[in-house]
Amino acid sequence: MSAALLAKKIAQYDRVALMLQGGGALGAYQVGVYQALAEANCLPSWVCGVSIGAINGAIIVGNAPEQRLARLQEFWSRITSRTVLPALSGLSTIMLGQPGFFQPHIVSPWFAMQGSRAATSYYDTSELHKTLTRLIDFERLNSGEVRLSVGAVNVGTGDNVFFDTTKERLTAEHIMASGALPPALPMIKIGDDYFWDGGIVSNTPLQYLLDEEDDQSSLVFQVELFNAAGPIPETMQQVETRQKDIAYSSRTRQAARGFERALTLRRQLADAYKRIPAAKLSAEEKKLMHDYADTGVVNLIQMIYQSKPYESNNKDYEFSKLMMDTHVTAGYADTRQTLAHTDWLDKPAPETGVLFHRLHIDEWQ
Repeated sequence: MSAALLAKKIAQYDRVALMLQGGGALGAYQVGVYQALAEANCLPSWVCGVSIGAINGAIIVGNAPEQRLARLQEFWSRITSRTVLPALSGLSTIMLGQPGFFQPHIVSPWFAMQGSRAATSYYDTSELHKTLTRLIDFERLNSGEVRLSVGAVNVGTGDNVFFDTTKERLTAEHIMASGALPPALPMIKIGDDYFWDGGIVSNTPLQYLLDEEDDQSSLVFQVELFNAAGPIPETMQQVETRQKDIAYSSRTRQAARGFERALTLRRQLADAYKRIPAAKLSAEEKKLMHDYADTGVVNLIQMIYQSKPYESNNKDYEFSKLMMDTHVTAGYADTRQTLAHTDWLDKPAPETGVLFHRLHIDEWQ
């Protein structure tokens, strides 16, 4: 696709959104996705992430466009810098943690003092705080140049929440809260509350975008790291892998179809109001008629990491440099192929509401 044609298609939308799912070591796939989007000058105006997607998203938003890819690469090179055979990488992560990310507590949580920080997690994430502070310009991140939203769950209430730069000032703690997956990583205190990884409740930020009360048209790149569809397992290892894929996969199509139904009902309500004499409508009904008649459309482009046959249930904590490079390459190739489908970027008609595109069609579906 030529740069001019791509720019013309993107200009049809009020915003370009990049939705980044959680998935630990698989998050390197998102680096390749962003690299391809940046090379095509398809830069997001809103980045929304959960867990590792929140970390990648914060690095993107918290740096100037010309520095983003280098900062992402620096982060992933740092946390995969330990020299270890790929076959032992998962075990190494369990035993030693990851450089610049997390490391085991000196004392096991089973023997730590009740109520202490070490009593509620296996690892300490102080190194991650240092890494985020070094790689992210939080003044830029909170400047409003690009919107950032990161998902977490309130440990006390169980509520799914999104920290959003349009509503509050985000710090390294907000990013860490989104990635604080228990029982491995410690909950993060923000204000009077404690938070864990948003993936516990929902591993995709898509619903947060769809719930927006606005009329903006959106081109959405939904980047997922676990595939909901898959073959029937034949071994116990495949059972464990399949269980994790299902548990952490996004319900993208379900959310999109629900949004599509909501748009249809809103348009039908607006049409019904039009058949009532204006004098008989209240101010609130007139406002609803106006708002519902002009609902923003969504073009949802879904990219899902396709696991390799040799990957197992440790793929989300297999932090070897070899697998990082494999994931980055896959994300880059998938995004390039996606952008080559020029018709996929066309803006949906108002009566359509939602368009849904996906690069990989699974053979078992």
